[in-house]
Amino acid sequence: MRNFLDILAKRRSIYALNDQLPISDNEVEKVVKQAVRLSPSAFNSQTSRVAFLWKKEKEKFWAYVKELLQPLTPKEAFPNTQKKLASFAKAALVCLFFEDVDIVASLQKQFSLYADNFPIWSEQSSGIATVNAWTALAERGVACNLQHYNPVVDEKAAKEWHFPSNWKLRGQLVVGGMIAPAGEKEFMADEKRFKSFGI
Repeated sequence: MRNFLDILAKRRSIYALNDQLPISDNEVEKVVKQAVRLSPSAFNSQTSRVAFLWKKEKEKFWAYVKELLQPLTPKEAFPNTQKKLASFAKAALVCLFFEDVDIVASLQKQFSLYADNFPIWSEQSSGIATVNAWTALAERGVACNLQHYNPVVDEKAAKEWHFPSNWKLRGQLVVGGMIAPAGEKEFMADEKRFKSFGI
């Protein structure tokens, strides 16, 4: 069995994607669902939600992002944005990650001492669930990158796919087959990031 850190090292931002997945569509969904189920959340509140947009649905999503971004983007910058969005549309899938804000609000009422922390913990849960799904897919040879076109696309997406109003969009995991790997990753010097005491 491979070391967990070796598996983490496989989780990279891959931007050269196609729709040729190394595992079945059903297996991709199964992996993401299990990774999200196994991810921790404050008070086991299980606030993470995921929507899978395949084929024409994911193309529609990226078309909406393009439509909404165009008036917000400087004219000279938009061709690059358009190219990037087109590359995401060529991937097999976009997984939309949400947090259920009703559960967060309910926890704030139940546990007033921690009320200010529940939104922070919700964001942490979302990040954990997303990266766990991403890492689990990478371990199976599926390539991904993570995008954040929320809140620009939130209202349009909610209307198109009838997402509940309590589902707050937090990120979009673009999933596909790898055309080209990520480049070498550079790391900041440890002394700038870590401190150790008592050993």
